Amino acid sequence: MTRPNSFDVIIAGLGAMGSAAAYHLARRSQRVLGLDRFAPPHAFGSSHGQTRIIREAYFEHPLYVPLVQRAYENWAELERESGQRLFQQTGGLMIGPLDGQLVAGAQRSAQIHHLPHELLTAAEMRQRFPAFRPSDDMVAVWEPRAGILFPERCIEAHLQMARQCGAVLHFDEPATAWERDGDGVRVLTSNGEYRAQRLLITAGAWTGRFIAELALPLTIERQVLLWFDPIAHSEHFDSQRCPIYIAEHEPNRFIYGFPNLGEGVKVGRHHEGESADPDGVRREAGPEDIEAMRAILCRFMPAIDTAPRVSAVCLYTNTPDSHFLIDFHPHHPHVLLASICSGHGFKFSSAFGEILADLLIEGRSTFDLSLFRLERFKRSW
Repeated sequence: MTRPNSFDVIIAGLGAMGSAAAYHLARRSQRVLGLDRFAPPHAFGSSHGQTRIIREAYFEHPLYVPLVQRAYENWAELERESGQRLFQQTGGLMIGPLDGQLVAGAQRSAQIHHLPHELLTAAEMRQRFPAFRPSDDMVAVWEPRAGILFPERCIEAHLQMARQCGAVLHFDEPATAWERDGDGVRVLTSNGEYRAQRLLITAGAWTGRFIAELALPLTIERQVLLWFDPIAHSEHFDSQRCPIYIAEHEPNRFIYGFPNLGEGVKVGRHHEGESADPDGVRREAGPEDIEAMRAILCRFMPAIDTAPRVSAVCLYTNTPDSHFLIDFHPHHPHVLLASICSGHGFKFSSAFGEILADLLIEGRSTFDLSLFRLERFKRSW
């Protein structure tokens, strides 16, 4: 007989990846309990701020391309099933010097995987996309399939569909500890205890607290998002003329942004944020955050070099190599650790929800996950 507080899988954390995993596990008839310290979607972690980029010519590594291609398919399926609009195609620009990390990496992935793309000169970029003012030594990889995901809607849709498939979701009930319990796990929360055959840890910035014994080199970084109103040529920033973009404005320094969807032009710096505690992070943008961005905008997008309309703060959970963390606990094979992190993971969550279900049910995945193994951190254990 199944005990009332007993499940096949308990999920600690219901953000981007936890919500997706809850859905894919529940739709495969797994008894799922999802726990979250807040009520997702919320503004305290890494999956808020209205928009996220999805792109295919992946400069970080070609291995990510099949994963994001599967994510595109799963987002489209989730749109159909939930009845919510989750994706808007705008095309995307990867802008920088020809031999820079961004352009060279995007070209490499596009060529290896035969992705539709163009290489634009600075003059061609300025003509086709007049919101941008790249310097003459810059080029851009244009990929037509890139676009925008709406993260709060995506998480809501995954949670909605997980419930419809039978998942039990407890909000405002953080998991506080876990331990082995025979051939499964026992999870303690602020309200009680639960048992399951498997535990999935998808706790984002709080992940390290669940696996402190591994002393993984995860760092938490505060990231500031800013929205600006154009001071000239506002039509240049609508989604018909302004795609999503990432720009390497100096060697290994990046900004990214979105068109104006009605609430201003959103921009952010990719990394360069201060270290933070997820429970004590500064939630407001300071003058130094604004001036650092404006120093870049005055050169690259002068039509939005003004005081920001609004701001938000989110968190990056970073690994030293900026690749994800997907693996079973080395001492507890019934515990799966999953962090699609380092500031570029949200787009993959629909695919990784499915992959995590495969790992938890079948013990394997058809995708190459070699970049994400724990063994690369053995020296720090």
